[in-house]
Amino acid sequence: MIKGVHTMFYSSDADGLRDFLKDKLSLKFTDVGGGWLIFDLPEADMGCHPAEDGHGAPSGTHDISFYCDDIEETVKELKAKGVEFTAPVEDHGYGLVTHFKVPGNFAIQLYQPKY
Repeated sequence: MIKGVHTMFYSSDADGLRDFLKDKLSLKFTDVGGGWLIFDLPEADMGCHPAEDGHGAPSGTHDISFYCDDIEETVKELKAKGVEFTAPVEDHGYGLVTHFKVPGNFAIQLYQPKY
């Protein structure tokens, strides 16, 4: 039976992103050789959202975000490590949300769920 989920980020700076996940987010990892790091994620959940014309993402789109128990404290800790945020924390209904920049020139969502 299903035992877990494997996620991936594709980045124009994969080495920089690996270092960011290891050093800034302090994610545990296994070095499988040749600079390839596989990160052990502490827990996960998964939602299934409708794909509707003109609203939301197209069918087949997938997304990865990180969540935490205390977004203000987490943002403070990450900023102290040099992580740059793209927006202030906002209430999106399902949770308190912000995004941070990562190597490869994209941003990842961080949220504190309300569920």
